[in-house]
Amino acid sequence: MPLYKSISVNSQTTVKIWKIEESYDDLMSSLDLKTGSLERVLGMKSELHQRGFLSVRHLLRAFGYTDQDLFYDKNGKPHLKDGKYISITHSFTFSGVIISDKEVGIDIEKQRDKIAIIAKKFVEYEFEYLDKDAKDYINKLTVIWGVKESLYKLFSTPGMLFREHFLVIPFTLDDAETVCWIDYKGLKKKYNANYLEFEGFTCAYVIE
Repeated sequence: MPLYKSISVNSQTTVKIWKIEESYDDLMSSLDLKTGSLERVLGMKSELHQRGFLSVRHLLRAFGYTDQDLFYDKNGKPHLKDGKYISITHSFTFSGVIISDKEVGIDIEKQRDKIAIIAKKFVEYEFEYLDKDAKDYINKLTVIWGVKESLYKLFSTPGMLFREHFLVIPFTLDDAETVCWIDYKGLKKKYNANYLEFEGFTCAYVIE
């Protein structure tokens, strides 16, 4: 059971990360999925996505929940029946879940050079402090993407754009935390953002 990492962010908030090493059959065998989840996983064309989906259910169990405790709203945002806030992510061989008494969002991304090609699609203000020639440029872009993806998951509001509506304040990779803002249709809100790196991946999460 490769629970890779558990982070107690504060007394109300915990992050758990899973390293997906098991086969599809091993992940599936010990789970009790509701009908909708079973149909969803069986309909996935990629076994990597299937294993990611199932590993999230194992993370739920590590928190003391089951698949039956989880549901999604019309925007695809996950919720727990007991009212606690949850956010979910998976990327290649890692998945993550954050659960809190406050609104949260989480994202895991593989660090890849091609993120520099699409940077203009999600970065605007942040170009003021980024150095494209620095050796940590790709890693910093990955943090920025992860923070903005986490904000988007937290709000789950159609029409929000990474480049225009989310801001990430200057940071260093050693800081492991920064501040981010949402500026959308008159709404201005500040959030704490944390991030960590492991095995070529970046995990970022934001808390209200």
